[in-house]
Amino acid sequence: MLSSYVIKQEAKLLGFFACGMAKALPVEEKVAKAYRKWIDSGNEAGMLYMANNVEKRLDPRLLVPGVKTIISVALSYAPSKTIPDTEYQISVYALGQDYHTLMKERLRAFAEKILPVPLSEIGDNVVRCFCDTAPVLERYWATKAGLGWIGKNHQLIIPHAGSMFFLGEVFLPFEVDIYDEPIEGRCGKCHRCLDACPTKAISEDPVFKSDKCLSYQLIENRGELSSEAKEAMGNTIYGCDRCLTSCPWNRFSIPTTEPKLQPKPELLMMTKEDWHNLTVEEYRKLFKGSAVKRVKFEGLKRNIAAKNNK
Repeated sequence: MLSSYVIKQEAKLLGFFACGMAKALPVEEKVAKAYRKWIDSGNEAGMLYMANNVEKRLDPRLLVPGVKTIISVALSYAPSKTIPDTEYQISVYALGQDYHTLMKERLRAFAEKILPVPLSEIGDNVVRCFCDTAPVLERYWATKAGLGWIGKNHQLIIPHAGSMFFLGEVFLPFEVDIYDEPIEGRCGKCHRCLDACPTKAISEDPVFKSDKCLSYQLIENRGELSSEAKEAMGNTIYGCDRCLTSCPWNRFSIPTTEPKLQPKPELLMMTKEDWHNLTVEEYRKLFKGSAVKRVKFEGLKRNIAAKNNK
């Protein structure tokens, strides 16, 4: 049995802002039923991967046989520097290097620190590290591990810290001495995120409407932008942060000091004219190792071109 205190101390030493542990059990029936209904209604839009491996997503024991504990961690990406307000905007989570690579490296180092024997002796198929790359309900497990609650904006909110965090998980075949408990949501009557959403992808209706979400339209959507997205995008050309920046809890966010999450100086210096004249070679140089590459050059140019057609 592993010590939860030691695990949390090691997480802190590696730069994670929060860490908690939950027993690896099937997802609660209410949540599982809601997820299945969400998928059956086609709310994943073009994100077809969300409809794959549903049973594994709803029961971690099917994803990683033998798992007993799920450790959830959070790494801040709150920006220390941002693009000037007068220029085209990119969602702040993507200003630095690709978080998938950073988190997987950090999670593996974390696992090596907390395991009773080297990871190589246990095997990668027994201890697994995930960050947005597997059928895992990350925000659900973060709430079960007591990190925070899922707000009205459908983001995990950590009390007195906000929601600008990358989430990661370590699936362990061991139990820990103390498991964390979920905390109550603290959104109360606040509805600033609902008011700020430019397309009403989030509303009083708890069902998230992916195809209406501006972030979905500007990143995941591989076709033409919806007319609604073109009207709502404002200065944004990649992602959307409005439900985050409007959330009062994010006034407590502390800018990240992680070197790999700092934006390139040349990115901060980009002007609207630079964006409209962006070549594929410049794109590759500017976004080497960046999450922005998910939208591909053609997708980013589509978003930029929409500025001229409004």
